[in-house]
Amino acid sequence: MTPPALALSEAAAALCLLLIFLVPLTLAGLSLIHNGLGRSRSAAHAMLASLCVVSVGAIVYLVCGFSWEGFAGQPAHIFTVAGKNWNWIAAEPFFLRGVELDGGPASLAALLQLFCVGLAAVIPLSAAADRWRLGAACASSALLAGLTYPLFAHWSWGGGWLAQLGVNFGLGHGFVDSGGAGSIQVVGGLTALSLVWILGPRRGKYSSDGMPAAIPGHNIVFVLFGCLLTWVGWLGLNSAGAILFSHAEPGRVALIAINTTVSATAAFLVAVITTRLRFGRVDASLGANGWVGGLVASSAACAFLKPAAALMTGLIAGALVTFAIDCFEFWLAVDDPGGAISVHAVAGIWGLLAGGVLATLPGGNAGAGQCLAQVVGVATLIGFVLPMTYLLNWLLNRFYPQRVHVDGERQGMDLHELGGMAYPEFVVHSEEFTPK
Repeated sequence: MTPPALALSEAAAALCLLLIFLVPLTLAGLSLIHNGLGRSRSAAHAMLASLCVVSVGAIVYLVCGFSWEGFAGQPAHIFTVAGKNWNWIAAEPFFLRGVELDGGPASLAALLQLFCVGLAAVIPLSAAADRWRLGAACASSALLAGLTYPLFAHWSWGGGWLAQLGVNFGLGHGFVDSGGAGSIQVVGGLTALSLVWILGPRRGKYSSDGMPAAIPGHNIVFVLFGCLLTWVGWLGLNSAGAILFSHAEPGRVALIAINTTVSATAAFLVAVITTRLRFGRVDASLGANGWVGGLVASSAACAFLKPAAALMTGLIAGALVTFAIDCFEFWLAVDDPGGAISVHAVAGIWGLLAGGVLATLPGGNAGAGQCLAQVVGVATLIGFVLPMTYLLNWLLNRFYPQRVHVDGERQGMDLHELGGMAYPEFVVHSEEFTPK
């Protein structure tokens, strides 16, 4: 459905602002997870890259990103098909000049989006770790923040054609994505997949017969602490997104927090139990991936799931993430050090589909129509956003090669690009670079 202009009381606006202030903790948590799952000789580079892409994303989004995304009820470009108006892109001035920065819904949405676009930009860093040049990461993030992210976010959050599927086609309530499972997580995860295809695997990851070598992360404590930070930040992300983009009542924040927590914990336990059964012992890194995958899956319909449905969403997400990581690594030869593609793209797609199957939307379930609206959204992500982000990054790679030189991988990204190491007292090993 295309919602009417949102109105918030002063108390609701203050609550929403407080929730938005929690979202940067998600950025901090994901950065620590990416850092810990990478090599020690690229640790400082990983954290600096997170700050760089967040900075670039925020500035580009300020300049032009919000102009393409807009906010529901604000000016937009439309086209007419069979007598029905379809909204395809916003028509806002650059530099937020069309937004009254007075604490109203549009200004709160703009603030939240500055953090959300940074979150989407951080996700590919995990998949491309240990081989993605800092300058190339910044350039790629500019493309994401200036075009890919705002375009899809407008379609789902800004009153665009996906949100209009309910009104124009009778497909339930239209595409539902309260907390950004599609707009943030799947867009970031598909961008990560595109970059991994372009960059190729790390040197030494695959043997001559195609078997992957285990390259464990260097600091699992960072990874697990990052999980706790993402949890707190996700409570704010899901709650603020549901209020601003799905018109959820502020009183639903308690339900949203319960659903978010239940989904994450269920996914974590499934991942832990699965690894215990498969390997004879618990794998902490896969458990962490399950935790974040549960958070991701909860986002789509966080305000409209009953706790039992959120539990089911998390259980399935934990299993999907665990097996998807193996599938990408062993069957598809996709080298994703942090499991970002599985955690964000796969779990996000499941969360969107679960929103059509398990959610109880205002006015009751919309049945097959709502499921079809969610499928259309997922098909748009895979059939349009993935080719688009791949093409943009492929063109960027033609003019500005994104993969670091082989010496950079041998020395480590810290020494090669920053001139110093995060752990200078450690010995850096490079046995995987033996001549063939």
